Amino acid sequence: MHRSTRTLATLAAVALASPGCVMVGPDYQEPPAPLETQWLEYEDPRLDSVSPLAPEWWPAAFEDATLDSLIEIALADNLTLRSAGLRVMQARQQLAIAVGNQYPQEQALDGSAGVERTQGRSDDVYDFGFSVSWEADVWGRFRRQVETASALLDASLASYDGVKVSLIAQVAQSYLSIRTTERRLEVARQNVRLQEESVRISVAKFDAGAVSALDVEQALTLLHNTRATVYSREIALQQFRNALAVLLGRPPQDLGGLLGAPQPIPAVDPDIAVGMPQDLIRRRPDIRIAERQLAAQSAQIGFAITELYPQFSLNGSIGTAVTTFGENDAGDLFTNDTLRYNLTGGFRWNVFNYGRLRSNVRLQDATFQQLLEDYRQTVLSVQAEVENSIVAFLQSYEQLADIRAAAEAAQRSVDISTIQYEDGLVDFNTVLSTLEALRSQQDQLATAEGSVAANLVDVYRSLGGGWQTRISADPADLIPEETRDEMRERTKYWDRTFDD
Repeated sequence: MHRSTRTLATLAAVALASPGCVMVGPDYQEPPAPLETQWLEYEDPRLDSVSPLAPEWWPAAFEDATLDSLIEIALADNLTLRSAGLRVMQARQQLAIAVGNQYPQEQALDGSAGVERTQGRSDDVYDFGFSVSWEADVWGRFRRQVETASALLDASLASYDGVKVSLIAQVAQSYLSIRTTERRLEVARQNVRLQEESVRISVAKFDAGAVSALDVEQALTLLHNTRATVYSREIALQQFRNALAVLLGRPPQDLGGLLGAPQPIPAVDPDIAVGMPQDLIRRRPDIRIAERQLAAQSAQIGFAITELYPQFSLNGSIGTAVTTFGENDAGDLFTNDTLRYNLTGGFRWNVFNYGRLRSNVRLQDATFQQLLEDYRQTVLSVQAEVENSIVAFLQSYEQLADIRAAAEAAQRSVDISTIQYEDGLVDFNTVLSTLEALRSQQDQLATAEGSVAANLVDVYRSLGGGWQTRISADPADLIPEETRDEMRERTKYWDRTFDD
């Protein structure tokens, strides 16, 4: 008995001492990123390369209370964002499972009751026991799995941030598209009224015998074309409203209560805070996703290497069994005489599969290298994207001044040509050309005003602005309360998850 006790103690000590001894495989280090030190437009006085990007950039950028409320609704009710939050919850549970695998992998209570018939005799058989099986983490096998799951949890959280950045930008872009289309619709209606007056003048001159019917038909042609434009603008406006409704987590519906009456396109300040290119590493969710996936794959290399080494395990059980034969009965199940136990240690080593196992190590390493190149490509692409958005905003702002001046000149041309036509100083072709130019220039002006604002949104989106409003990394905080209640209703096992 004493020898058995010493043997059990020795096996237990070996198993308990083994975790943490060795970590085979490479230890991950964040790779350097191919980043520039300055933006291409760094000398432009409108760029602030020092001030950090504000977490909530849209209130200062547009000063539009309606847009602020729409973004607030979208962040609360958008279904894509909710789905991303649930993926974070899934990743957290995967991490919890990986952490649990470091401890005895199998722990079970078992028992049975039955009848055994031998040689014409029937006996009742009872047994009850507890068993445990533990593979010791000698080479860091399970710790590498924890590293992988932890990095993937970070990646899922960055993915949530990416969805949030995209959502805020999409809501702002949709809102600006609505305001721009409203302005273009009003421009078309204004031109309809102006061209109706032109038709009236040409008809009056025709009735007076001063001009031919050609002037009237040309005026009517322009008028009907402009009226047709009104219908196309109304179609586009409703489509933009429907797209916004979906972003708000609602079926297509009348958003009049949220949008209110048509409003001017929000004016923007050309001075913007963009920080430094190095800030993109922590600002852009897609860069963080790529880096965290790289870290997860690095741990997979180590896990594959552990397969080349022996795996040590400790198995044990303790229980009791009784057969109702002779003087025994079910009441003897928990007496010392029926107690039984065993404790064994062992190892398993796939020595004949080394070719396959080494190939798997090379496979995991090649996958890591591919993800490394993908990470570098992501960093390069992000910088190009930011540079494109910055130059688009700055140049469109400059372009707007010329387009506005052209529209004002076109209005003056219409006024002058109309007066001259009434006085018989010019023919109707002159009036017609000025009317067409005015319609085009005013529509172009409305489009340009919307483009400037949309380009500013794209600047902040490319810089990764918006996710910083997240105040918690706890998956439970990323899920609305009504969703948590729905999940609790299905299974009580979620209670601890949400309460932790």
